[in-house]
Amino acid sequence: MSDMKREDMQQIGPLQKISPWCWEIPRRGDMRVPGRIFSDREFITRAGQENALEQVANVACLPGIEMASLAMPDIHWGYGFAIGGVAAFRMEDGIISPGGVGYDIACGVRLIRSNMLASEVEKAIPDLVHELSRNVPAGVGRHGDVRLGRRELDDLMTRGVPWLISQGYGWPDDVDAIEDGGVLAGANPELVSPRARDRGSAQSGTLGAGNHFLEVQRVEQVFDETAARAFGIFPGQLCIMVHTGSRGLGHQICTEYVKTMGSAAARAGINLPDRQLACAPINSPEGKDYYATMACAVNFAGGNRQVMTHLVRQSCEYIFKSSAENLGLDLVYDVAHNVAKFEEHETAAGRKILCVHRKGATRSFPAGHPDIPEKYRAVGQPVIVPGDMGTASYLLMGAEAAMTESFGSTCHGAGRVMGRRAAKRAIQGHELKARLEAQGITIRAGRTSTLAEEAPEAYKDIDKVVEVCHQAGLSKKVARLRPLGVVKG
Repeated sequence: MSDMKREDMQQIGPLQKISPWCWEIPRRGDMRVPGRIFSDREFITRAGQENALEQVANVACLPGIEMASLAMPDIHWGYGFAIGGVAAFRMEDGIISPGGVGYDIACGVRLIRSNMLASEVEKAIPDLVHELSRNVPAGVGRHGDVRLGRRELDDLMTRGVPWLISQGYGWPDDVDAIEDGGVLAGANPELVSPRARDRGSAQSGTLGAGNHFLEVQRVEQVFDETAARAFGIFPGQLCIMVHTGSRGLGHQICTEYVKTMGSAAARAGINLPDRQLACAPINSPEGKDYYATMACAVNFAGGNRQVMTHLVRQSCEYIFKSSAENLGLDLVYDVAHNVAKFEEHETAAGRKILCVHRKGATRSFPAGHPDIPEKYRAVGQPVIVPGDMGTASYLLMGAEAAMTESFGSTCHGAGRVMGRRAAKRAIQGHELKARLEAQGITIRAGRTSTLAEEAPEAYKDIDKVVEVCHQAGLSKKVARLRPLGVVKG
């Protein structure tokens, strides 16, 4: 065990390096457990400079927290919890917090494979990107063609992806490649406010803005041939990645419960180190209600990505003049990275059900875990880590160490190093578009200013982020994918 250098400690606090890829904030003040960050020196220094490590320490003060307050290498400052944060709470004395899930509830990623080589359809990529941009509405507040009445919205929020498939949006096999089979139990749509319903009813099958994207990709490199074969992945393959969440519905639910939870924490006698950590005991009325409405947003988000998958398949059929089945447009997997779930984990007191918050972190269960679809159980859960436009994305698999070190969690992306406003000041959207297109990446975006916000230089090096998780044993590399075309809001 080695302490950080004095000059580093002055910036980021009294950290100790407890393994080659993990740093610890020892317990101090009101912290009930230590904080642990999976990182290299570069990333952890940056996290300290932007106060994200203080957020890790603050979470460690919350009641019922188990083992440690954790953070992934893509950590950066967020609302209450750092983005990239993981925390598990005991059912009997723990809490649930909207800030530990985030505003974009169940924001997540899915990867669609094909049986095509990208090199064989290279000339059609610009047309495909254009067709995708026509079929999938993108941008803030954009509505789609799928309009849901009250009963239909209730069905989606309670029954999730399986209900959408019964309505013709997808294939029955899709549910075998989605976390939790495409539906999180415990949803209660009666608790969802009229405002949240209004914001979500016309947004199923829409992309949104910010870091969300629809991306045509080529498998550039395969690291693990056995796992890649199990996932249906091969070098040079054309794939399509979808990154979006629960849109206005989830944002409204979080907004409302952040306000509700502040008074609930006070009534429960919880002393918050930061009011953005508003929370309630898991078994309190407020805690139960938040989980039930959050589950509605989780099911809505999965449904949003499912409708987009349907639109992706239709677009490919039009461009390639063949059926989606013949093109092999199967779903590899779908994971969410802003969610709280009840899961069984090993603790110092034996196996327990915990409420695991992952905010900007992805579930990473290893081979043999019963919650992994049977077709993947021999190799481990697929983990999808998106890059953005000019950078790579990764397909990983869950690893054994994640179960003991991070409650079965790994990174979710590259993590920002530049705020959106700073990026817009430093980068011209039209110049970035020209630069990316010069690299052979077709870009379709509603506003060039949005491109500047999401420029590759606004993010950490995703190769380094993934390498930290790989070396720490939280997940293992399977394949690296490069963008060929991008649709942004």
